[in-house]
Amino acid sequence: MIEIRNIEKSFDTRAGQTFVLRRINLKIEAGEFVTVMGPSGAGKSTLLSILGMLDHAWRGEYRLLDHQVDRLKPRERIELNKRYVGFVFQQYHLLDNLTVAENLDIPLSYRNVKGSERAAAVADTLDRFQIVGKKDLYPSQLSGGQQQLVGVARALIAKPKLLLADEPTGNLHSDQGRDIMRLFQKLNEEGMTIVQVTHSEENARYGGRIVRLFDGWIAGEERVTDRIGVETANR
Repeated sequence: MIEIRNIEKSFDTRAGQTFVLRRINLKIEAGEFVTVMGPSGAGKSTLLSILGMLDHAWRGEYRLLDHQVDRLKPRERIELNKRYVGFVFQQYHLLDNLTVAENLDIPLSYRNVKGSERAAAVADTLDRFQIVGKKDLYPSQLSGGQQQLVGVARALIAKPKLLLADEPTGNLHSDQGRDIMRLFQKLNEEGMTIVQVTHSEENARYGGRIVRLFDGWIAGEERVTDRIGVETANR
């Protein structure tokens, strides 16, 4: 589903070029659940932004499904993002002037879903995430954890082929965090490809493979041998 070759990103500084990512080569098959880990500043969120086609200033080759992303114009990449990608942002990125329900409706409007179907999907999602009582509130009226839940719900409402999640449980209490990870695993078992960035070794065990970054380089990869299964997670 995803193949990137020799991806690099750098900034020009007075001291010369400062690299954020160096010669990243990575292949992710459809239906995989991959975790990207590493210390702060390793390039994890930058890599996720490139995969999500939110960052256009990089060099290298990137193929997503049947699309050669590195050959597309920024506008074409954005359209590809809207069609296939759901993104859970570390800083939420909810639209402040829209209610919770309106924020959830945005990804559906990008996909030209009919109004009646959108309303039904929003209602189902509000119920699934137990935020029906928050539907008419604005982001500023929500706690950090509530905003995180809305952000996850917005990323999933259109049933994307690829889910990218940057510290998806970072602002949730432990029970909420486990519920979100169980949901991710269930969606993955149904065929959704997931790439998450996390510092949590426990969250990494919900996936099948870990890619470790260090100073912008891939420092290693490993299969998860003690993966948390749905039966284990529901005990």
